[in-house]
Amino acid sequence: MSISGITSTALSGMRAQTTRVGAIANNIANSSTPGYARLNTSLTSVESGGVQAVVSPTASDVDPAAELIEAEQSYKANAVVFETGADMWEMLMSIKRD
Repeated sequence: MSISGITSTALSGMRAQTTRVGAIANNIANSSTPGYARLNTSLTSVESGGVQAVVSPTASDVDPAAELIEAEQSYKANAVVFETGADMWEMLMSIKRD
């Protein structure tokens, strides 16, 4: 996988977690709305690399605290991968210039 592939994959992970947090916020905002169906976010691999978030209604209970913690940890992990890829790219460009 190339450096641009690494950063692209990490960026897709961060976007997926952003979608997930949006669904969590919607669940919290509508938790007392009669008839509201909680949204669940499923993450699926994309053939070209990365991940995609799919949001769909579900009947299961919501634990927003646990979901937010998982989303935060996943986002941070992807951010570290992205930063590492950017650092690698900068190092390669430095070597090429010299």
